[in-house]
Amino acid sequence: MKRIFPFLNWITKYKKNDFLGDLSAGLTVGIMLIPQGMAYAMLAGLPPIYGLYTATIPLILYAIFGTSRQLAVGPTAVMSLLVASEIGLMAQQGTSHYIELAILLAMIVGFLQLLMGFLRLGFLINFLSHPVISGFTSAAAIIIGFSQLKHLLGIHIPRGNIYETIHNIIVHSDEINIYTFGIGVVSIVVIILMKRINKKLPSPLVVIVLSTLVVYFFGLDKMDVMIVREVPPGLPTFALPFIDWKVIVDLLPIAITISLIGFTESIAVAKAVQGKHKEYDIVPNQELIALGIANIGGSLFHAFPTTGGFSRTAVNEQAGAKTGIASVISALVVLFTLLFLTEYFYYLPTTILAAIIMVAVYRLIDFKEAISLWKADKSDFAMFIITVLATVFIGIEEGIIVGFLVSMIY
Repeated sequence: MKRIFPFLNWITKYKKNDFLGDLSAGLTVGIMLIPQGMAYAMLAGLPPIYGLYTATIPLILYAIFGTSRQLAVGPTAVMSLLVASEIGLMAQQGTSHYIELAILLAMIVGFLQLLMGFLRLGFLINFLSHPVISGFTSAAAIIIGFSQLKHLLGIHIPRGNIYETIHNIIVHSDEINIYTFGIGVVSIVVIILMKRINKKLPSPLVVIVLSTLVVYFFGLDKMDVMIVREVPPGLPTFALPFIDWKVIVDLLPIAITISLIGFTESIAVAKAVQGKHKEYDIVPNQELIALGIANIGGSLFHAFPTTGGFSRTAVNEQAGAKTGIASVISALVVLFTLLFLTEYFYYLPTTILAAIIMVAVYRLIDFKEAISLWKADKSDFAMFIITVLATVFIGIEEGIIVGFLVSMIY
């Protein structure tokens, strides 16, 4: 029974001191999740509210079925980019059909991960070498950063690859909204400075509050500063995703990619944190099952694909998380926000969400790893560079396939 429901391993030994750590971590990560969830939903091409939906049910389900006691599951930058990269080719971002496809994708990803877990395919992680994973993550961060420039500058440019984005920004440079750009740059500086002062400070939440007040009191929405506007209040309701077998077949390639990348991202950070906590072990196949259940359950409540995140897990562990109760508390913080606080996001400028994303993904570009690989092993460095270049200049799916093939050849 404890193998199927890993939470039974710690819930039966739960102590008062454990709750104090979980409460502190849960509140801290929950506050982080509010701006991050909204920002990552925007990156995925979805209305901000769906980022909050994705930060509720999946967290609770993972706490029950996952083997890591500190892993913070939720929307992540890389998952959001993968969603946008494929579904953006099938429907217009923000439309009801686009939203249906993103939710359906979460369910497909969930079933694939669940199947992989039952078939004990956790060993597949060994076929993606560390340089390839690091190269893909770094490339994805670069792509994400460029994709947010249009929001930071306040200009409307079509979706495209990096060089198309650069070209469009140059062509439309006379349309840059100085107020939008100013708010975005100042927010980036504030977030960075606050992180240097104390990493536990909720800097994204601070800039959200301050920028919303500035837009409201100075009427900057009338100066063409893009704002979030209506964020519907209320809890996510139960609903079966839109089902179309032809669409499911079309989504399978990106679903497989997301399943593997999501598992890779999650297991990597889970193992890194578990090294500091010797009282439990990470079980890869059970992690696949937990992520699968989290994605399936989330899709029934309007969530898009989710996985364990690097930054939030680090904060969760540093803030004192002892068990999965911390994740449950984080989900409750988001649920409280959905019930009572969504009306206060009306004047939130979208450039703030872009600023939050850009600061978050910059840390994913692994400069240190590249330097280390160059010094230690030129073949590993070659795998890293090839994966980065293939992902940035050819495509997301193609990049990970090229990285996988290069890894197998080496």
